[in-house]
Amino acid sequence: QVQLVESGGGLVQAGGSLRLVCEASGRTFSRFSMGWFRQAPGKEREFVVGLSLSDGRTRYAESVKGRFTISRDSAKNTVSLQMNNLKFEDTAVYYCAAGELSYDYWGQGTQVTVSS
Repeated sequence: QVQLVESGGGLVQAGGSLRLVCEASGRTFSRFSMGWFRQAPGKEREFVVGLSLSDGRTRYAESVKGRFTISRDSAKNTVSLQMNNLKFEDTAVYYCAAGELSYDYWGQGTQVTVSS
């Protein structure tokens, strides 16, 4: 079993930055991918970024490329999402996810609100 806990959400003005952290505990495997998703009010959950723990490859949604960066701290078993130049449309609940062939494990989510 894998447990994921997100932190770092909050309220920020447009153009500002936030850093989200996902702490993983329990069983994690080198073949896992970890990622961030988000869900805005009235919208479906959408993929933001994914990181392969086996080879370090990343994949970003077009809407966040050049603004968001995912990174990993193996010693702390955390994955972080640095979000710069935030826009009003980035407002959402952000979820950390992990899994091998699919994202089977999810955190509880952390709210990010960007004021215009």
